Amino acid sequence: MRDYPKPPFPKQQQELPGSFQKMDPKPDHGEESWRGANRLEGMKAIITGGDSGIGRAVAIAFAREGADVALSYLDETDDAQSTAQLVRDAGRECLTFPGDLSDPEHCRRIIAETAQAFGKIDILVNNAAHQLTFDKIENIPDEEWRYTFATNIDAMFYLTKAAVPHMGPGSSIINTASINSDNPSPNLLAYATTKGAIQNFTMGLAQMLAERGIRANAVAPGPVWTPLIPASMDAEKVSNFGANYPIGRPAQPVELASAYVMLAEPMSSYVSGTTIAVTGGKPMM
Repeated sequence: MRDYPKPPFPKQQQELPGSFQKMDPKPDHGEESWRGANRLEGMKAIITGGDSGIGRAVAIAFAREGADVALSYLDETDDAQSTAQLVRDAGRECLTFPGDLSDPEHCRRIIAETAQAFGKIDILVNNAAHQLTFDKIENIPDEEWRYTFATNIDAMFYLTKAAVPHMGPGSSIINTASINSDNPSPNLLAYATTKGAIQNFTMGLAQMLAERGIRANAVAPGPVWTPLIPASMDAEKVSNFGANYPIGRPAQPVELASAYVMLAEPMSSYVSGTTIAVTGGKPMM
């Protein structure tokens, strides 16, 4: 096991959506460590939230495993271009789609333009998410509740609905859930509620698509050291983030990538309708 940083971390905060380049310590996305083995050779993938965090780690891994990648992200141009360059450095094509996934038309445009450019879609990773913390339900604005759902679960529906006609037998849909799906944090009420919906959506979708040979699964991370943390939590919580988990620290994004590669690769053809928990030893329930 690598000697990854443990809390306490330097106190820090950023404006949403945040940038990995401003974090201390800087997250490990596998830039130096991921070595591919052609597990996704010739496949075409879309990754939302692909500029940083888990999405960046998955993009690096997918590219080095042989997949061309389309990256969707909000407006983090520098982070996205850095990730896109790593995909291209691996010898793969990379498309970039800045924009807000709460807009259904933007979701449909991502799918349509990717399918046109790549000719097909083999893997859809619905990973983008929004969260903010609130101590009281009375403090959650209606607009915040609606935006969290629009970004985290509504967009997943629009993207999946548009992508499925371009996916053939052997394709894979991978949705990012959370330990909050089963063990919700009260100060993340809106986010945790959407993550429960994502897990339910995934299980139903797997059954709906099974006869078409398309698999659907979820990954449920515990705490992960991504820009969303300093951008959505106060500095004190950021400093101690992940300290209460059995391993004693948050995951680095690269530690999630192997779960996504496994769920995407053709050798996992009988794996559908499941959730892989990557939670540092903490049970989901």
